Amino acid sequence: MNREELGGFLRSRRGRIQPAEVGLAPGPRRQTPGLRREEVALLAGISVDYYIRLEQGRGPHPSDQVLTALGRTLRLTADEHDFLLRLADRSPAHAEPAREVPANVRRLLDRLTDVPAMVINACYDVLAWNSMLVALIGDLSETPPRERNTLRWLFGNQAAPADKLQLARKCVADLRATGRYPADTDIRTLVDDLKERSPHFAELWAARDIEVQRTLTKHMIHPIAGPIELDCDFLPIAGADQRLVLYTAAPGTPSHEALRRLRETYA
Repeated sequence: MNREELGGFLRSRRGRIQPAEVGLAPGPRRQTPGLRREEVALLAGISVDYYIRLEQGRGPHPSDQVLTALGRTLRLTADEHDFLLRLADRSPAHAEPAREVPANVRRLLDRLTDVPAMVINACYDVLAWNSMLVALIGDLSETPPRERNTLRWLFGNQAAPADKLQLARKCVADLRATGRYPADTDIRTLVDDLKERSPHFAELWAARDIEVQRTLTKHMIHPIAGPIELDCDFLPIAGADQRLVLYTAAPGTPSHEALRRLRETYA
């Protein structure tokens, strides 16, 4: 059980809940942001000492009932509750982020001639891509493997651009949601590098937001196609602990026309 991360996560979630949200009066001289520890313990039906020890990273292994009560009290989302379970070692451990892309997935990439697509692992390493992705962002084969990482691209200049702040938050929350940190060496190295390189990443990481990414919107300006707005969908690859990322645009939109021009230009 990752006691340090469990304690930090509980503290961060406790700090965002206001007393009125759970039927408690604010009371005078309240200095604690969010709920007090004793209030969480009361609402979850556990002893104050037990909860304090959990937050301090020295508590016993919490039962499923305690985790459920804490999730309900702290109003965790489904993704956050899954993350809590993983921190408490209530789900199978992950293997190291795989780098070998299954042959059938590579064949699928080759057949996706209309939309940019790539395969990423839990570290956001780009493992494989199709010709339309090359048309959209350039030839990744010319980039060193260590730098083929979308988070390194996003935070490579100290802070994400202003128009990508929401994208940055979502990606960091997704990386946290894997529950791999800090046990996974590759993810720990990535996080340490990005915290040192980018104060903005460090701030987002410290917030401990949890949100598995399934779809989001990306904006970019292509040197040939101009402004493009794309829906980005993350599709899990069964048995590979990887995700297929597809970039699409609604038919009839300027962005859909831009993708068509890219396909014709780089065919």
